[in-house]
Amino acid sequence: MRLGVLDVGSNTVHLLVVDAHPGARPLPAHSHKAELRLAQLLDADGAIGPDGVASLVSTVRDALQAAEDKGVEDLLPFATSAVREARNADEVLTRVKEETGVNLEVLSGADEARLTFLAARRWFGWSAGRLLVLDIGGGSLEIAYGLDEEPDAAVSLPLGAGRLTAAWLPGDPPDGDAVRALRRHARAEIARTVGEFSRLGAPDHVVATSKTFKQLARLAGAARSAEGLYVQRELKRKSLEDWVPRLAAMTRDERNELPGVSEGRSGQLLAGALVAEGAMDLFGVESVEICPWALREGVILRRLDHMS
Repeated sequence: MRLGVLDVGSNTVHLLVVDAHPGARPLPAHSHKAELRLAQLLDADGAIGPDGVASLVSTVRDALQAAEDKGVEDLLPFATSAVREARNADEVLTRVKEETGVNLEVLSGADEARLTFLAARRWFGWSAGRLLVLDIGGGSLEIAYGLDEEPDAAVSLPLGAGRLTAAWLPGDPPDGDAVRALRRHARAEIARTVGEFSRLGAPDHVVATSKTFKQLARLAGAARSAEGLYVQRELKRKSLEDWVPRLAAMTRDERNELPGVSEGRSGQLLAGALVAEGAMDLFGVESVEICPWALREGVILRRLDHMS
């Protein structure tokens, strides 16, 4: 059947259309996305303002039309941290439901981590052994660890690249003191979780997903996306440590000129790099392998499991 996953994230609203059936890998058929940046549209009280809600409704309506055009039989709509943590989340969800008919399922942070872990496990297989999975989104950082398809530990931290950029790095380029303050904050948040994972033993394979990690790996010399999904890509901590001070000294326009960095993500790349560096350092990780699959694929795989 043709499935559609509508992901209302902190940075983008992304419709992924796949052809899928139980027992087979989902084949991408179409991608439709819009940069909405909900994580940066929260007002001082933590609510999504009227303009943001109107933009979300319009964007969801456009995604629905794209899904219809592509013959989607079953739509799986969900929202992540930006909607989940908005003070007026219930009002936003009601408005979307009333005006578009879409009932957004709000995933918890732990659910995000578990579903992303499932996608990574299916991509790398059982031979990868114990996996540690890191995912940096626009609103949160997810960490999960385990040997099976359900992780033994899964946490979500408010360390998304978009959220941190808006709250900590307003300058362009950012002030050096602000960068150091964000570095301390991110590492303190991550450090609180390390013990929970270290008690489970060292991972056999460390995996990173998300646009942030993909762009950082590209900066460090990984293959371009045009070379396909099956080319192995990795990001070494040493390379990341070399890039962080360079990114901190650049303006957004200068980062936008870097290989693999999209215009919509150049502003938040430094915050993402600081979180990635902190996570790899505190977990004692020298290198991560980039996984092409992440949360959206995890949602699809779980749906297919239920069908079978």
